[in-house]
Amino acid sequence: MPITIIAPKPARHHFHDSHQTAGSDDESDTSSQQGASLDQEGDIQMLISQSSRPKHSHSQSSQNYNIVTPGEVITSDPQWMRGHGTYMTPQTHNIISSVAGTISRTNKLLSVRPLRARYTPEVGDLVVGRIVEVQAKRWRVDVGGTQLAGLPLSAINLPGGILRKRTETDELQIRTFFAEGDLLVAEVQSLFGDGGASLHTRSLKYGKLRNGVFVAVSGMGGGGGVVRSRRQVWTMEGANNGGLIDIVLGVNGYVWISKHVETAAVVEDNKDNNNKPSVGITNMEEVVSATMYSSQNDKIEVDTMREIARLRGVITALVENGLRVDEDMVVKGYHEAVEMALASEGGPDDVYLGGERGEQLANALTGV
Repeated sequence: MPITIIAPKPARHHFHDSHQTAGSDDESDTSSQQGASLDQEGDIQMLISQSSRPKHSHSQSSQNYNIVTPGEVITSDPQWMRGHGTYMTPQTHNIISSVAGTISRTNKLLSVRPLRARYTPEVGDLVVGRIVEVQAKRWRVDVGGTQLAGLPLSAINLPGGILRKRTETDELQIRTFFAEGDLLVAEVQSLFGDGGASLHTRSLKYGKLRNGVFVAVSGMGGGGGVVRSRRQVWTMEGANNGGLIDIVLGVNGYVWISKHVETAAVVEDNKDNNNKPSVGITNMEEVVSATMYSSQNDKIEVDTMREIARLRGVITALVENGLRVDEDMVVKGYHEAVEMALASEGGPDDVYLGGERGEQLANALTGV
């Protein structure tokens, strides 16, 4: 049965000039970047024309994406080196694509960016995952990769903040920390030889997730998706009395949007009459850690829930229209969505950002 590959939507060439200002220096930098990208595309077009690639029946507009399919010869020129998404035949030295995607060139290195792919863990990545299995001394976590990640019992903070060796009692109480279905935010600590990842939550900013909504978007491949940026976790002020909202952008494409819970409020409740903490540092960690593994959600106001839903719609609209998902784009998209809601008939309660409204939001962000 033949396989039909549908060409993706046209890429939006705004990534380089999204932070462009009115200054002439920025304009010259942007023009030079665009010129470099055009030179890159021209080199790739020349490379493809010189190779033994079969002719496609696509239109001229779809050929501009340089889409290759698995098993397709990219080039037989020995001056090129193969990168990710390619392999080489020892007899003919042809560089052949192993995935369906677009050609990417870095100097003399050729690689293929897959249109859709599973998440590949890297050390230091901030990921959002879901517990799928509880074992004797660890949890198995779904992070959207080809394999389940592991979270050892020794890689979490125990209530009380005491650094000690994990005992059999802790192993018997392992389900009191995380159970099947729980969501958590963690960091990739190390990688195994087979590509599996080991996670850790040895920080108060990591741990179980509550008081919010989970969103799964594309984290790899061409087009939109979560990208590595300066900050993956931040707190922003919600419009229309929405209060503070936390946003966690997992590099693996899993996003968490929740009501902000001030951990300092717990310490404030334990101050004496002289406005000094009535507990020591160890007891402070114990008070904070006591709520870390709670599965009970706090009360969330209606205004906060509405703004959380609006932020979810913004992230979904960014992905559907092929835009990157990072802090700058989410913040700009949220403010634009608030303005669109005020101008609509529904007013502030209008949080729908699908279909044409999503395209309108994307066009406002890209200046199209």
